[in-house]
Amino acid sequence: MADKPDDFSDLISRIAAALERLAPRPPALPDFDAADAFVWHSAPARFQAVATVNRIDMSLLKGIDRMRDTLVENTGRFARGLPANNALLWGARGMGKSSLIKATHAAINAELERERLTPLKLVEIHREDIEGLPALMNIIRGIAHRFIVFCDDLSFDGDDTSYKSLKAALEGGIEGRPQNALFYATSNRRHLLPRDMMENERSTAINPSEAVEEKVSLSDRFGLWIGFHRCSQDEYLDMVRGYAARYGLEVEEAQLRAEALEWATTRGARSGRVAWQFIQDLAGRLGVLLQE
Repeated sequence: MADKPDDFSDLISRIAAALERLAPRPPALPDFDAADAFVWHSAPARFQAVATVNRIDMSLLKGIDRMRDTLVENTGRFARGLPANNALLWGARGMGKSSLIKATHAAINAELERERLTPLKLVEIHREDIEGLPALMNIIRGIAHRFIVFCDDLSFDGDDTSYKSLKAALEGGIEGRPQNALFYATSNRRHLLPRDMMENERSTAINPSEAVEEKVSLSDRFGLWIGFHRCSQDEYLDMVRGYAARYGLEVEEAQLRAEALEWATTRGARSGRVAWQFIQDLAGRLGVLLQE
Protein backbone atom coordinates (compact mmCIF):
# COMPACT_ATOMS: atom_id res chain seq x y z
CA MET A 1 0.00 0.00 0.00
CA ALA A 2 1.34 3.42 -0.93
CA ASP A 3 2.28 5.79 1.89
CA LYS A 4 -0.33 8.37 2.78
CA PRO A 5 0.55 12.03 2.15
CA ASP A 6 0.70 12.69 5.89
CA ASP A 7 3.15 9.81 6.37
CA PHE A 8 5.38 11.12 3.58
CA SER A 9 5.33 14.64 5.02
CA ASP A 10 6.28 13.28 8.44
CA LEU A 11 9.18 11.32 6.91
CA ILE A 12 10.51 14.44 5.16
CA SER A 13 10.27 16.41 8.41
CA ARG A 14 12.22 13.76 10.31
CA ILE A 15 14.94 13.64 7.61
CA ALA A 16 15.24 17.43 7.65
CA ALA A 17 15.51 17.46 11.44
CA ALA A 18 18.23 14.78 11.33
CA LEU A 19 20.24 16.72 8.75
CA GLU A 20 19.93 19.88 10.83
CA ARG A 21 21.35 18.05 13.84
CA LEU A 22 24.29 16.79 11.77
CA ALA A 23 25.10 20.16 10.21
CA PRO A 24 27.53 22.35 12.17
CA ARG A 25 25.92 25.37 13.71
CA PRO A 26 27.21 28.76 12.56
CA PRO A 27 29.48 30.36 15.16
CA ALA A 28 27.98 32.82 17.57
CA LEU A 29 29.14 36.27 16.55
CA PRO A 30 30.75 38.42 19.23
CA ASP A 31 30.01 42.05 19.86
CA PHE A 32 32.50 43.48 17.38
CA ASP A 33 32.15 46.88 19.02
CA ALA A 34 33.54 45.48 22.28
CA ALA A 35 37.12 45.01 20.97
CA ASP A 36 39.29 45.94 18.00
CA ALA A 37 41.07 42.56 17.78
CA PHE A 38 39.96 38.94 17.75
CA VAL A 39 41.42 35.47 17.32
CA TRP A 40 39.58 33.00 15.09
CA HIS A 41 39.39 29.38 16.26
CA SER A 42 38.06 26.74 13.88
CA ALA A 43 37.25 23.90 16.31
CA PRO A 44 34.72 24.87 17.44
CA ALA A 45 34.33 27.85 15.13
CA ARG A 46 34.36 31.02 17.20
CA PHE A 47 35.81 34.50 17.61
CA GLN A 48 37.79 35.22 20.77
CA ALA A 49 37.99 38.88 21.70
CA VAL A 50 41.46 40.23 22.59
CA ALA A 51 41.28 42.95 25.22
CA THR A 52 44.94 43.99 24.93
CA VAL A 53 46.96 43.33 21.78
CA ASN A 54 50.63 42.38 22.26
CA ARG A 55 52.30 45.03 20.13
CA ILE A 56 54.90 47.77 20.19
CA ASP A 57 54.62 51.38 19.12
CA MET A 58 55.32 52.18 15.48
CA SER A 59 58.11 54.58 16.48
CA LEU A 60 60.17 51.68 17.84
CA LEU A 61 60.28 49.88 14.49
CA LYS A 62 63.61 50.94 13.01
CA GLY A 63 65.16 50.27 9.62
CA ILE A 64 61.88 49.42 7.86
CA ASP A 65 60.64 52.87 6.85
CA ARG A 66 59.78 51.97 3.25
CA MET A 67 57.95 48.79 4.31
CA ARG A 68 56.11 50.73 7.00
CA ASP A 69 54.96 53.46 4.62
CA THR A 70 53.75 50.95 2.03
CA LEU A 71 51.68 48.93 4.48
CA VAL A 72 50.26 51.97 6.29
CA GLU A 73 49.18 53.56 3.00
CA ASN A 74 47.51 50.34 1.79
CA THR A 75 45.74 49.80 5.13
CA GLY A 76 44.61 53.40 5.36
CA ARG A 77 42.98 53.25 1.93
CA PHE A 78 41.18 50.05 2.82
CA ALA A 79 39.94 51.41 6.17
CA ARG A 80 38.35 54.34 4.33
CA GLY A 81 36.59 52.14 1.79
CA LEU A 82 39.05 52.61 -1.07
CA PRO A 83 40.64 49.82 -3.17
CA ALA A 84 43.57 48.02 -1.50
CA ASN A 85 45.56 44.79 -1.82
CA ASN A 86 46.19 41.66 0.21
CA ALA A 87 49.76 41.82 1.51
CA LEU A 88 52.54 39.27 2.01
CA LEU A 89 55.34 40.41 4.32
CA TRP A 90 58.27 38.09 3.73
CA GLY A 91 61.96 37.88 4.50
CA ALA A 92 64.46 37.89 7.34
CA ARG A 93 63.44 36.57 10.74
CA GLY A 94 62.94 38.95 13.62
CA MET A 95 62.77 42.12 11.52
CA GLY A 96 59.30 43.19 12.64
CA LYS A 97 56.92 41.72 10.05
CA SER A 98 54.13 40.77 12.45
CA SER A 99 54.94 43.73 14.71
CA LEU A 100 54.44 46.06 11.75
CA ILE A 101 50.99 44.64 10.99
CA LYS A 102 49.84 45.09 14.59
CA ALA A 103 51.39 48.55 14.87
CA THR A 104 49.78 49.59 11.57
CA HIS A 105 46.38 48.46 12.84
CA ALA A 106 46.80 50.64 15.95
CA ALA A 107 48.08 53.64 13.98
CA ILE A 108 45.23 53.52 11.45
CA ASN A 109 42.63 53.16 14.18
CA ALA A 110 44.08 56.23 15.91
CA GLU A 111 43.58 58.17 12.67
CA LEU A 112 40.04 56.82 12.24
CA GLU A 113 39.16 57.83 15.79
CA ARG A 114 40.30 61.41 15.11
CA GLU A 115 38.21 61.40 11.92
CA ARG A 116 35.26 59.87 13.81
CA LEU A 117 35.16 56.87 11.48
CA THR A 118 34.43 53.22 12.31
CA PRO A 119 37.55 51.43 13.63
CA LEU A 120 39.23 48.66 11.69
CA LYS A 121 39.07 45.14 13.17
CA LEU A 122 42.08 42.80 13.30
CA VAL A 123 41.39 39.04 13.23
CA GLU A 124 44.28 36.60 13.69
CA ILE A 125 43.95 33.12 12.22
CA HIS A 126 46.51 30.50 13.21
CA ARG A 127 48.45 28.58 10.58
CA GLU A 128 46.84 25.28 11.60
CA ASP A 129 43.36 26.79 11.05
CA ILE A 130 44.05 28.07 7.54
CA GLU A 131 41.67 25.53 5.97
CA GLY A 132 38.87 27.39 7.71
CA LEU A 133 39.80 30.71 6.07
CA PRO A 134 37.11 30.54 3.34
CA ALA A 135 34.44 29.97 6.00
CA LEU A 136 35.80 32.87 8.05
CA MET A 137 35.71 35.15 5.01
CA ASN A 138 32.11 34.18 4.30
CA ILE A 139 31.12 35.05 7.87
CA ILE A 140 32.89 38.39 7.68
CA ARG A 141 31.20 39.19 4.37
CA GLY A 142 27.90 39.95 6.04
CA ILE A 143 29.21 42.10 8.90
CA ALA A 144 29.14 45.89 8.94
CA HIS A 145 32.82 46.31 9.82
CA ARG A 146 36.07 46.24 7.87
CA PHE A 147 38.57 43.51 8.76
CA ILE A 148 42.26 42.75 8.39
CA VAL A 149 42.60 38.97 8.63
CA PHE A 150 46.16 38.20 9.70
CA CYS A 151 48.19 34.96 9.70
CA ASP A 152 51.68 34.95 11.17
CA ASP A 153 54.52 32.70 9.93
CA LEU A 154 52.55 31.22 7.04
CA SER A 155 54.23 28.47 4.98
CA PHE A 156 53.47 25.06 3.51
CA ASP A 157 55.53 21.86 3.50
CA GLY A 158 55.51 18.40 1.95
CA ASP A 159 52.07 17.10 0.98
CA ASP A 160 50.23 19.92 2.73
CA THR A 161 47.27 20.89 0.54
CA SER A 162 45.75 23.52 2.82
CA TYR A 163 47.26 26.17 0.54
CA LYS A 164 44.26 25.53 -1.72
CA SER A 165 41.99 26.94 0.99
CA LEU A 166 44.12 30.08 1.05
CA LYS A 167 43.92 30.43 -2.72
CA ALA A 168 40.15 29.99 -2.59
CA ALA A 169 39.83 32.66 0.09
CA LEU A 170 42.07 35.14 -1.74
CA GLU A 171 40.29 34.66 -5.04
CA GLY A 172 36.84 34.54 -3.47
CA GLY A 173 35.31 32.11 -5.98
CA ILE A 174 32.20 33.20 -7.85
CA GLU A 175 31.31 35.77 -5.18
CA GLY A 176 34.72 37.39 -5.15
CA ARG A 177 36.69 38.43 -2.09
CA PRO A 178 34.62 40.19 0.58
CA GLN A 179 34.86 43.93 0.02
CA ASN A 180 35.21 44.46 3.76
CA ALA A 181 38.19 42.13 4.29
CA LEU A 182 41.89 42.04 3.45
CA PHE A 183 44.31 39.22 4.17
CA TYR A 184 47.80 39.98 5.52
CA ALA A 185 50.37 37.21 6.05
CA THR A 186 53.97 37.02 7.20
CA SER A 187 56.43 34.39 6.05
CA ASN A 188 60.15 33.74 5.87
CA ARG A 189 59.58 32.46 2.33
CA ARG A 190 58.73 34.62 -0.65
CA HIS A 191 56.69 31.87 -2.32
CA LEU A 192 55.47 30.30 0.97
CA LEU A 193 57.16 27.02 -0.02
CA PRO A 194 60.66 25.66 0.72
CA ARG A 195 63.06 25.69 -2.23
CA ASP A 196 63.78 21.95 -1.97
CA MET A 197 60.07 21.18 -2.25
CA MET A 198 59.80 23.26 -5.42
CA GLU A 199 62.92 21.66 -6.91
CA ASN A 200 61.62 18.17 -6.11
CA GLU A 201 58.36 18.96 -7.91
CA ARG A 202 60.30 20.10 -10.97
CA SER A 203 62.62 17.07 -11.05
CA THR A 204 59.87 14.44 -10.78
CA ALA A 205 57.19 15.98 -12.99
CA ILE A 206 56.42 15.22 -16.64
CA ASN A 207 55.99 18.95 -17.19
CA PRO A 208 58.23 20.58 -14.57
CA SER A 209 57.00 24.13 -15.09
CA GLU A 210 53.34 23.19 -14.68
CA ALA A 211 54.06 20.98 -11.66
CA VAL A 212 54.99 23.91 -9.43
CA GLU A 213 52.96 26.64 -11.11
CA GLU A 214 49.88 26.08 -8.95
CA LYS A 215 51.83 26.26 -5.69
CA VAL A 216 54.18 29.07 -6.68
CA SER A 217 51.26 31.10 -8.02
CA LEU A 218 49.84 31.25 -4.51
CA SER A 219 52.03 34.24 -3.68
CA ASP A 220 50.76 35.97 -6.83
CA ARG A 221 47.37 36.30 -5.12
CA PHE A 222 48.93 38.94 -2.88
CA GLY A 223 48.90 42.33 -4.55
CA LEU A 224 51.65 43.58 -2.23
CA TRP A 225 54.96 41.80 -1.65
CA ILE A 226 56.85 43.61 1.09
CA GLY A 227 60.38 42.29 1.57
CA PHE A 228 62.35 42.50 4.83
CA HIS A 229 66.13 42.13 4.90
CA ARG A 230 68.71 41.79 7.65
CA CYS A 231 69.51 45.04 9.38
CA SER A 232 72.88 46.77 9.50
CA GLN A 233 74.83 47.30 12.70
CA ASP A 234 73.76 50.95 12.84
CA GLU A 235 70.08 50.01 12.43
CA TYR A 236 70.41 47.38 15.14
CA LEU A 237 71.95 49.91 17.53
CA ASP A 238 69.19 52.41 16.69
CA MET A 239 66.66 49.78 17.75
CA VAL A 240 68.48 49.22 21.03
CA ARG A 241 68.72 52.97 21.73
CA GLY A 242 65.05 53.43 20.92
CA TYR A 243 63.99 50.73 23.36
CA ALA A 244 66.35 51.99 26.05
CA ALA A 245 64.98 55.53 25.76
CA ARG A 246 61.35 54.38 25.73
CA TYR A 247 61.72 52.37 28.92
CA GLY A 248 64.06 54.72 30.76
CA LEU A 249 67.07 52.41 30.94
CA GLU A 250 69.88 54.63 32.15
CA VAL A 251 73.10 53.23 30.70
CA GLU A 252 76.13 55.04 29.35
CA GLU A 253 76.18 55.12 25.56
CA ALA A 254 79.52 53.32 25.30
CA GLN A 255 78.38 50.57 27.65
CA LEU A 256 75.04 50.19 25.90
CA ARG A 257 76.75 49.90 22.51
CA ALA A 258 79.36 47.40 23.70
CA GLU A 259 76.87 45.15 25.48
CA ALA A 260 74.37 45.29 22.61
CA LEU A 261 77.00 44.29 20.05
CA GLU A 262 78.28 41.49 22.27
CA TRP A 263 74.71 40.24 22.68
CA ALA A 264 74.19 40.19 18.89
CA THR A 265 77.49 38.38 18.39
CA THR A 266 76.53 35.62 20.81
CA ARG A 267 73.20 35.22 18.98
CA GLY A 268 74.83 35.21 15.56
CA ALA A 269 72.33 37.74 14.22
CA ARG A 270 71.19 41.35 14.30
CA SER A 271 67.45 42.01 14.19
CA GLY A 272 64.64 43.76 15.98
CA ARG A 273 63.91 40.59 17.90
CA VAL A 274 67.51 40.29 19.07
CA ALA A 275 67.47 43.96 20.10
CA TRP A 276 64.32 43.41 22.17
CA GLN A 277 65.77 40.30 23.81
CA PHE A 278 68.86 42.31 24.78
CA ILE A 279 66.66 45.06 26.26
CA GLN A 280 64.73 42.49 28.30
CA ASP A 281 68.01 41.15 29.69
CA LEU A 282 69.34 44.63 30.39
CA ALA A 283 66.12 45.74 32.10
CA GLY A 284 66.21 42.62 34.27
CA ARG A 285 69.76 43.34 35.37
CA LEU A 286 68.83 46.96 36.14
CA GLY A 287 65.68 45.96 38.00
CA VAL A 288 63.42 47.92 35.66
CA LEU A 289 59.94 46.75 34.67
CA LEU A 290 59.16 47.09 30.96
CA GLN A 291 55.78 48.82 31.05
CA GLU A 292 54.11 51.20 28.64
